[in-house]
Amino acid sequence: AATKLASAEKLMYFCTDQLGLEQDFEQKQMPDGKLPVDGFLLCVDVSRGMNRNFDEQLKFVSNLYNQLAKTKKPVVVVLTKCDEGVERYIRDAHAFALGKKNLQVVETSARSNVNVDLAFSTLVQLVDKSRGKAKIIPYFEALKQQSQQIAAAKDKYEWLVSRIVKSHHEAWPNVSRKMQPAPEYQDYVYLEGTQKAKKLFLQHVQRLKQEHIERRRKVYLALLPQALDALVPDLDEIDHLSRAKAEKLLEAKPDFLKWFVVLEETPWDATSHVDNVDNERIPFDLLETPAAEQLYEAHLEKLRNERKRAEMRRAFRENLETSPFVTPGKPWEEARSFIMNEDFYLWLEESVYMDIYGKHQKQLIDRAKEDFQELLLEYSELFYELELDAKPSKEKMGVIQEVLGEEQRFKALQKLQAERDALILKHIHFVYHPTKETCPSCAACVDARVEQLLGSRFIRHHRNNPSADSNIDRINLVILGKDGLARELANEIRALCTNDDKYVIEGKMYELALRPIEGNVRLPVNAFQTPTFQPHGCLCLYNSKESLSYVVESIEKSRESTVGRRDGHSAQLPLTLILVNKRGGGDAGGETLQSLIQQGQQIASKLQCVFLDPASAGIGYGRNINEKQIGQVLKGLLDAKRNLNLVVGSTPGLKDASDGADLRVVMCLMCGDPVSADEVLLPILQAQACRPAPGGGAAVL
Repeated sequence: AATKLASAEKLMYFCTDQLGLEQDFEQKQMPDGKLPVDGFLLCVDVSRGMNRNFDEQLKFVSNLYNQLAKTKKPVVVVLTKCDEGVERYIRDAHAFALGKKNLQVVETSARSNVNVDLAFSTLVQLVDKSRGKAKIIPYFEALKQQSQQIAAAKDKYEWLVSRIVKSHHEAWPNVSRKMQPAPEYQDYVYLEGTQKAKKLFLQHVQRLKQEHIERRRKVYLALLPQALDALVPDLDEIDHLSRAKAEKLLEAKPDFLKWFVVLEETPWDATSHVDNVDNERIPFDLLETPAAEQLYEAHLEKLRNERKRAEMRRAFRENLETSPFVTPGKPWEEARSFIMNEDFYLWLEESVYMDIYGKHQKQLIDRAKEDFQELLLEYSELFYELELDAKPSKEKMGVIQEVLGEEQRFKALQKLQAERDALILKHIHFVYHPTKETCPSCAACVDARVEQLLGSRFIRHHRNNPSADSNIDRINLVILGKDGLARELANEIRALCTNDDKYVIEGKMYELALRPIEGNVRLPVNAFQTPTFQPHGCLCLYNSKESLSYVVESIEKSRESTVGRRDGHSAQLPLTLILVNKRGGGDAGGETLQSLIQQGQQIASKLQCVFLDPASAGIGYGRNINEKQIGQVLKGLLDAKRNLNLVVGSTPGLKDASDGADLRVVMCLMCGDPVSADEVLLPILQAQACRPAPGGGAAVL
């Protein structure tokens, strides 16, 4: 209760944190070592204390106040810890103050920072009467006002943080320096302190990180169905597997690392992989999450449904094929009730079964039209007595329909009467004007087929073309194979040639030109034929299922590219399919030699070419190819090359329209392939009458 204090050159402390760390805080000393006291704050703890009797405390406060009152200095009673205050204690404290003259009470909470400034400002006003009188606000009302003030300041501070902090990698020291000049930062720190400001910053950073992780998770989960479709598209492969075995199966797939990444540390969202936005491969441990498990189950269900739908499509087609109620031209509305069942409606969309029905109807109609055309040919006598303009009268049409009416092939087109009548008229027109344009067989007309084959498949021999004979001395050979097979065999063949790329076959020197191809044959750089290279044969090499597939695809692509070209003869290019061994021997990629031989024989049969396995050809990497073996292959190609000229002597009356050279063309009208004119065929051919080809072209036997 002293009014004069002496504390020379002592530091003024603001908080206990300064103890021992004085240099880290602002330092102020007591002025002149002497300090007059102008007023007193009499603090009363109204919280429930351990082993403390509030009544005894209040007696002590009363005695202390009596001492302070003697000083004639202003006194303000400050109730502290009101955030934990006991209502009775607060009531008793107010009752104590009411018994004193002009003794004011301020309810405070230092922890909540409520009314602390008000306690001091109230005392200052009592000391300095010139100051305005402070309004004393009860604790709970002041707490409400302060909470609203803090909430507003917090909203502004959070807005400031969200505007400045865009990445979850930001650190508090850098960000706090950026925010210090901003009033939003200053106000919140004043009300709540730096630690709470930092806490809100850390919460914002954590929220940004979780949002980033969630975005990455969505990207991975969106990619997962595609990965499953690419790696395990076969239901039989995974339908019976547990999750653990399915994951092992995925890891064993060749393209596994294209879709997934196996991290050394887990979980994936706690590793640096989450920030590697350039790497969109799916963390493998993500498969253990519930969302990924649901996607895997959805993949299984999709495969099962696809299989079921395929079965339903197949069953639907079988129903159509076996149903006697589905006839040519019958509308779907009439056939529906005889075909559809509950499973078809459940598993097939309307567009699907309508498409299947439409295709089936087209097949039925085409077949019925063909049968009807045969019927018209069988009843050819009906069309003898018509006018020259081939327009039958109404009565004649009635007679035709009456005669044919009992035939099942006529009745089959009952729902397509207009098309049936059109076929009759078309047939009549063909009978009186037989040309390939009016032929009912259309593109399959033999006359049109012969012209097409003669124009696109045969190389005409020109009597006065000296290059035709000289060209026989040159062999242009394509070597087809992937992964270095073609280049290596070409080098081995060149090693058997002379310095100027000449090769001796049966004592005669031939110029040998090799064209190894290992890429896409549709590209000009890999084409079989170029303006300066006309191939005479092709060696097709393989040592695995993949390389055999490449050979087949390349041959088919090359044949497709030459369809319709008059100068293209890749379609009948002599082929030799050769199985070669990998270096070091052994199985080719896990495939047995016998399996590769069987596959090669099947492909050779499909391509209609010669097949040589290592036992028959003696060709394989790891050992030299002898000249005799290469010579046998080249001799076969040379013979095939000679046969392509199709010159088999001279027969009077058969003339090439281009230069008058005598020709005898021997070919198969079904496939267009040339046939050797031997002693068996020639007498038969010569015994047949020949007629000029349409348009005055080469005569055809």
